[in-house]
Amino acid sequence: MDQSKNPAARTVKTRSQAPRAWQRMLSGRRLDLLDPSPFDIEIEDIAHGLARVARWNGQTIGEHAFSVAQHSCVVEEIAAHIRPGLEPRWRLAALLHDASEYVIGDMISPFKAALGVSYKSFEARLEDAIHVRFGLPPKTPLPIKKLIKSADKACAYFEATQLAGFTEKESLGFFGAPPAGYDLVIDPLPAPVAQARYLERYRVLAEATGNLPGPDAWHTE
Repeated sequence: MDQSKNPAARTVKTRSQAPRAWQRMLSGRRLDLLDPSPFDIEIEDIAHGLARVARWNGQTIGEHAFSVAQHSCVVEEIAAHIRPGLEPRWRLAALLHDASEYVIGDMISPFKAALGVSYKSFEARLEDAIHVRFGLPPKTPLPIKKLIKSADKACAYFEATQLAGFTEKESLGFFGAPPAGYDLVIDPLPAPVAQARYLERYRVLAEATGNLPGPDAWHTE
């Protein structure tokens, strides 16, 4: 039979030729990168991935890379320092502020700018799905977003001066001064330790917000 006249055959061929747009996670989830579902996002996958993604493209001193997981824990701490009494849900938002990088990696800011709007929209869809998965508003309120950005820049200041070879003058120019009364000495952690700390902070904050999944939620088929 002439398969060119068979719609079913043409459908199979089209599907087989379509590029794969999902990634298999260690939890067994398949995350569609173009249309991410909150149901396919697990905190264990995020923690595992972020603990193995290096800040500054790995261009830092020391035996271990400074991971996005460790960076995220510091940003959450700085956000709470800047705004004492910060609600647990917004501390959780700070912890998850770079969670999308468990899939897309930590691109340095100049490269993100070069990629333009398409990259930002892709990143935003993934961030929205992550927020919904963990009981946060899809879009972070602007005041909280600004707070997290300030904490993020403060952490970057310490990273740049202590790990990435920036002078203090350069760091101040790019990131501004860290918040008054806060100091940090960075000791980059091995990936398994950073992963465990990230998971522990998540569980503390998720429990405080009433969004801690039950035991069956960690490994659903």
